[in-house]
This record gives sequence, C-alpha cells and structure tokens, in this order.
Amino acid sequence: MKRVGVLTSGGDSPGMNAAIRAVVRSCRYYNLESVGILQGYEGLIQNDMLTLGPRSVKNIINQGGTILKTARSEEFRTIEGRKKAYQNIQKNNIDGLIVIGGDGSFKGANIFHQEFNLPFIGIPGTIDNDIFGTDYTIGYDTALNTVVEAVDKLRDTATSHDRVFFVEVMGRDAGFIALNSGIASGAQNILIPEKKDHINELIQSLEQSAKSGKKSSIVVVAEGEELGNVYELAKQVKAKHPDYDIRVTVLGHIQRGGNPSCQDRVLASRLGIAAVEALMKGKTNVMTGLRSNKIVYTPIEEAIQKHHSIDNELLKVAKILAI
Repeated sequence: MKRVGVLTSGGDSPGMNAAIRAVVRSCRYYNLESVGILQGYEGLIQNDMLTLGPRSVKNIINQGGTILKTARSEEFRTIEGRKKAYQNIQKNNIDGLIVIGGDGSFKGANIFHQEFNLPFIGIPGTIDNDIFGTDYTIGYDTALNTVVEAVDKLRDTATSHDRVFFVEVMGRDAGFIALNSGIASGAQNILIPEKKDHINELIQSLEQSAKSGKKSSIVVVAEGEELGNVYELAKQVKAKHPDYDIRVTVLGHIQRGGNPSCQDRVLASRLGIAAVEALMKGKTNVMTGLRSNKIVYTPIEEAIQKHHSIDNELLKVAKILAI
C-alpha cells in the first residue's frame, strides 16, 4: 500500500472534511501518498483527482460539507462506467480506496471491489445514523444539535401564541433524528417510520395535553412517517380541531449544513485514521465504526444489509416525558 484514494459520496454531512483531513494526515504520518477524488464516483470516471498533503487540508476540520464535493453518478451504476473508473485508478497508481458516505455509497464500492478486487474501506458519513456496525455516524450529532436549536426557537413562538407546531425533520427510512431531537426538545409527540403510529392516537394525545393545561405543543415528524407528510397530518388534526392554531415547519437541508460538533470532529478523526491503518493491515471490504467507544470493523455487506435499530428504551422515555 503506497497510494490511497479518498472520496465522499451521497449526501453531505458535517464532519466529512474532518474525516478527509484525518485520512490525508495519517497517510503522511505512515509515509503513504493520498489522492483526493472530486465529485465522488463521478470523479473516478472523469479522472478528476488531485494529490493531497497535510497543508491541503488545513483549516477544514471546522467546516461543514466536503471540500472534495459529492455527487451521484448514474454512469458508475453501469459496468462500462466502473471499467472507466478502474482504468483511471490504475493510471493514477491508486492501491486502495477510502469511501466516506452512507449505505448507497458502500453498495457501489462493494460491487466495484467484487469486480476489480480493489481494496477499499468505508467510513460512515450520514446524518441519519442508520448504518449498522457503528453507534454513531459522522454528521448525526451535528444534525441533532441543529434540529434541537431550531425547535427551541419554534417553541418560543408556539408558547407565545398558544400554537401547535408540526416540525418535519430528515429521516426518510430512519427515525433517529426525530426521536432523539424530539426527546431533547420536549416534543409532545414524535412520529417515526419504525413505529406504527395512528392518527387517532396523535389527536388523543394533543387533546389530553390540552386538558392537562398545556397551551402549546410540538410534534416532531420524520419525513418517512407512514401516516403521511407533515402537511397531511396537520390537515387531519385541524379537521378534527378547527380551534387549534396549527403551524407547519419543514427544517429541510439546514440539517445537513453547519460547523460540525466536537463529537463529530473527534469521531471523524478517529475513523479516518482507522481506515488508513486498516488498509495498511491488509483489511478490505469493511467499514470502520465506533462501538462502546472502541474502533471496530464491520464487513461491508453486513453494514448495508443489516439495520441500526431504534432503542425501545428511548421510545419509553419519549412516552413518559410527554405527560
């Protein structure tokens, strides 16, 4: 292992730059060369690469997004596109690849590895925290803090006007952001894809809240909630209770941006170094992760086939605190 390529793929998440920095500087520490691949897998196909050194990644640990950019590549989904990518890898003398992204990015890398036997290590970078094999993914903690800060501000308005706020957060297939931010921000109700919710239960909860003396409420809804989107839910509640002053807020992509938290910076730094060390030890087709504050390596096929499950104890906490 002499020359390592690194790319970011899929949706951006705060802390990706910290992971890039860790990869590049640990490569220099171990006398390896590092190559940054721009625009994810598309950069492999277009041969859009640059050599990186310790000074190339200065002052980026505190920045959100990714200096390597990220994009989805339809051409990489084809065997012809992947052949082009491999030819450019050979042309640039890259011996191993580090992919920072989510399960979609890992699926692409897994296929690429199977076809061309290129060593690769995955680093979990996604705000959704839905990757199996690690307690936390890079960007998740920052996204949580962003949501909590936003909901705290919405509560000021909800309290001032005796309103019910429906707040949609990211989580198309996973409710980790909704559940944890909902608990932290004191939400009356939290609706997530993993839990079978019923509109009548939501209405009854709001009614009980009003009877107990609450003049305002916050309902946090994951975007993948099966009952419907946040506007539909608000409409159904309004139909039952025309007297409720209901407002809807969709937080959207602000959850992806912003300076990474301390936790995300440290996590990204640890996983970036662990990825380089894994390549040096001959490991391949695995993902670096953190379990019980220890570095672990999970086979990539497990990481993309299994699911990080919601903690039932947190569901109980949310229910108890909503009284």
